[in-house]
Amino acid sequence: MGTDTVRAQAADETAERRREQRGWYFYDWACSVYSTSVLTVFLGPYLTSVAKSAADADGFVHPLGVPVRAGSFFAYAVSLSVIVAVLAMPLVGAAADRTGRKKPLLAAAAYLGAAATTAMFFLDGDRYLLGGALLVLANAAQSVAMMLYNSYLPQIAPPEERDAVSSRGWALGYAAGALVLVANLVLYLAHDSFGVSESTAVRICLSSAGLWWGAFAIIPLRRLRDRRSPAREAALPRRGQLAATLRDMRRHPLTLAFLLAYLLYNDGIQTVISQASVYGSEELGLEQSTLIVAVLLVQVLAVAGALALGRLARRYGAQRTILGSLAAWTLTLGAGYFLPAGEPVWFFALAAGIGLVLGGSQALSRSLFSHLVPPGKEAEYFSAYELSDRGMSWLGPLLFGLTYQLTGSYRDAIISLVAFFVLGFVLLARVPVRQAIHDAGNPVPDRI
Repeated sequence: MGTDTVRAQAADETAERRREQRGWYFYDWACSVYSTSVLTVFLGPYLTSVAKSAADADGFVHPLGVPVRAGSFFAYAVSLSVIVAVLAMPLVGAAADRTGRKKPLLAAAAYLGAAATTAMFFLDGDRYLLGGALLVLANAAQSVAMMLYNSYLPQIAPPEERDAVSSRGWALGYAAGALVLVANLVLYLAHDSFGVSESTAVRICLSSAGLWWGAFAIIPLRRLRDRRSPAREAALPRRGQLAATLRDMRRHPLTLAFLLAYLLYNDGIQTVISQASVYGSEELGLEQSTLIVAVLLVQVLAVAGALALGRLARRYGAQRTILGSLAAWTLTLGAGYFLPAGEPVWFFALAAGIGLVLGGSQALSRSLFSHLVPPGKEAEYFSAYELSDRGMSWLGPLLFGLTYQLTGSYRDAIISLVAFFVLGFVLLARVPVRQAIHDAGNPVPDRI
């Protein structure tokens, strides 16, 4: 085979890889609108108001006969959705491993979530149980779809490209979230001009996120390719592979120590994201338009913050930069406890603080973890990472909901989340990262 032929084949492979990567980016563009518009902005306050309209004289609803304070219902529903996702992911993963056909499973999860989100248009009156069921279905489906989506990364990008490819996906997701939130803000503020009520405007914003999700999911589903797993791996049941992965991880206790620290502080991050709008509306008495602008501010500053923390990591190392971001998270939540009610400017300041540390703390954590994965086990370890992530992220909403149920105060609920960042900080600070990288069999960077 001549040199020109080899070069032509290499060029074709690169072009095909780039095309598949561009398709992969668009799933983030498709599904991030659900995370931003539905889970972060509209559904928490709206579902809480629906639950309150169905509550008894003492402020409790009774799903399946269990007394639940109406203000805690959304947080409990988020926790339940994560538990459902954790039960579903090993089953879906087993099917993907046996067949090597991840794309049909990704399509099924994506369109199940998109359909449930679109059906939120019918959430009105006192239909809090419908809202809770649709939230559990949509959130669990999104988690399963994200697991499958992330598992494509090692297949579509060589190691030297993965940070860049992953970051572009994150950036495109933030951009989509900001774009749709602008449209949501216009509809919400001018709902009278459009001839719809405020409640109807919110329901349109919720359902439009599902339509967006389903429409743009077509792009990655057309461009991503299924790859048959090797027979040895395909024959291995998912639970067997997970057990083998966990046994292998026990040989790398420092990698496990980092993972535990990440799971704790990331649980805090995810809970702040999902519950901040409830805190703003219920405790601080802020208008929905204020919450939308605040989330827009978070979206924009998250991009800038990720870039800034990336530069700090190059100078001070990823571990120190993450530790600094966790300290910033703790201070931000502490300040949030003392925010005066009815003062949007202070809530915007809180949003700015969250935005500046949000993207960077997550992006650097994933990057740092990639150094702790033994060579040749990237997909296996990141699969366990994703499953463990979803497995732990119900604790924050549960703590938030329980604290509010016991105290009746959202301020106490929001400050309770500091525990995740403090414990995560302590555990991460105790991990000797250089030794962990060396023990994993990877070259130790000059600065980490």
